[in-house]
Amino acid sequence: MDWVADARLAAGPEAASFLEAVFTPGASVGTMYNDPLTPVVVTGIEEVASLRIPSGRLIVDAPWDDDDMYAYERGLPTRPPRELAQRIPPGAHRMEVAWTAGPYEFMGEQCDGVEVAATRLCISDEPVACWEMALGVGDDVEALKPGDLIGFQADANVGCFSDAGAWTTLCKPFRTFTDGHWGLHETEELPGWCNRVRDESQQADLVTFTKEIGGVVWLGRTRTGAVASIVVASGAVESAA
Repeated sequence: MDWVADARLAAGPEAASFLEAVFTPGASVGTMYNDPLTPVVVTGIEEVASLRIPSGRLIVDAPWDDDDMYAYERGLPTRPPRELAQRIPPGAHRMEVAWTAGPYEFMGEQCDGVEVAATRLCISDEPVACWEMALGVGDDVEALKPGDLIGFQADANVGCFSDAGAWTTLCKPFRTFTDGHWGLHETEELPGWCNRVRDESQQADLVTFTKEIGGVVWLGRTRTGAVASIVVASGAVESAA
């Protein structure tokens, strides 16, 4: 029997169209916000990292937020990160970004408008049959109505994929402020404006990605309901219903 997504979680036409196109080189994913005649086109897919998730428990959240940082610096309890209710197979999974270009003019100069449009974690190479919002641990689907959006808040326009079991160690560089600098010297720069933190003791990783404002996490499910990919759009294409 084919998987049927809950109507409260299913991607609406706009979001589904974007998610189906954004990892297809040459596809159009819309037009420039100030020029409806100029398409935004997918120019390429780039592998960022092989992300180790030994626990099978995935956090998709900002590596810090302002309120949490205030508590962390004062030794107070911090909020738990947003861990997905959906489990994934333990192991290493390919992480990719989709690059797009939408040329525009700014102050008399031509700009190529190249940016990262979305980031995905590839769980399998099976075709995606439908898209739905990912519930977090503790989220109540019964409280949702069609059109409601759930996700995480991306302070400083940064989100991340991380192993939940090693979260405390992996997020530490983003919560350490010493001598006027974040502890980001402990991170590894990757393609697509991403950064990686490793915990070799647990063979686990955290990798950041760019994300404007809030972040809906989309599960791409196969016909049988298995998760094939997990996607976060970098921009504002978030319509759920």
